[in-house]
Amino acid sequence: MKELENLVSKELPVKGKVQPVKLGLDDTIQFHCHKGIACFNKCCQNIDITLTPYDIIRLKNRLGMTSREFLDKYTIPYEMDPHGMPGVKFKPVEGDTACRFVTEEGCSVYEDRPTACRYYALGLMSMRRKDSASDEDSYFLVTEDHCLGHKEERRLTVREYRQEQGLDEYDEYGHDWRRIILKKRSAGPTVGAPAPQTFQLFWIASYELEEFRKFVLSEAFQDAYDLEPDYVRQLENDEIELMKFANRFMRQVFFKEESIPLKPDAIEKRKASQKRRAEARRAKVRQEAAKEKDSPVT
Repeated sequence: MKELENLVSKELPVKGKVQPVKLGLDDTIQFHCHKGIACFNKCCQNIDITLTPYDIIRLKNRLGMTSREFLDKYTIPYEMDPHGMPGVKFKPVEGDTACRFVTEEGCSVYEDRPTACRYYALGLMSMRRKDSASDEDSYFLVTEDHCLGHKEERRLTVREYRQEQGLDEYDEYGHDWRRIILKKRSAGPTVGAPAPQTFQLFWIASYELEEFRKFVLSEAFQDAYDLEPDYVRQLENDEIELMKFANRFMRQVFFKEESIPLKPDAIEKRKASQKRRAEARRAKVRQEAAKEKDSPVT
């Protein structure tokens, strides 16, 4: 049972007990959360909500913020694995554990609420077999002592519940990002511990699209990667397409999935540039050493 809870929490963090029954899309559950229920808003009083890149896009646009402004005001960073894979969670209200967006009337950003909020009271677990290129999704019911939604007289399938909560869109746009995390975790020693610069790039590609856009539109990036001009303009103007490209790019960085072609002479140019930078650093070190040698002793 403990192993099952750990497996579920690795994919979509949940609080409470996990019922040890694996559910498919056409299995039936009994659950209903609504304003008239006695426990209304209690699930928002003690939050542990991991945000996906699409969650951040929806929320920061609703609030009229940049990604950086949203991250600074409403989130806290955390490490998703022992190597330090960076993730972000909702920051609760100061000095408490409640969500910053909960009001007496319910969620103030309900139409743009995160994936984890939409899933509740379901848990999602994605697994990938070693001999398979695709992930397998399973669902589980999550029960908390305060939640009375499981006692409501309403039954529906997992598929119907997902449609009701708008999860098809959120899962479509979150799948590729979750696949990176799942593959990184399952690959283990094969991938190893990425360099800090790789994690910095993952942070920007996942959570700060404005910065990632600058990176993609930079002269250095355009010189290295062979992208059609029309596609570059699309990346400049379409956040969802840019998010998809960010996932492709990070799969290429982490796992060498070569879906973004390099220009024929890109490697040679990169090596030449690295050599020039290295020579410039060595020259600077020599100059500083010479200055210290020539400086009078006081």
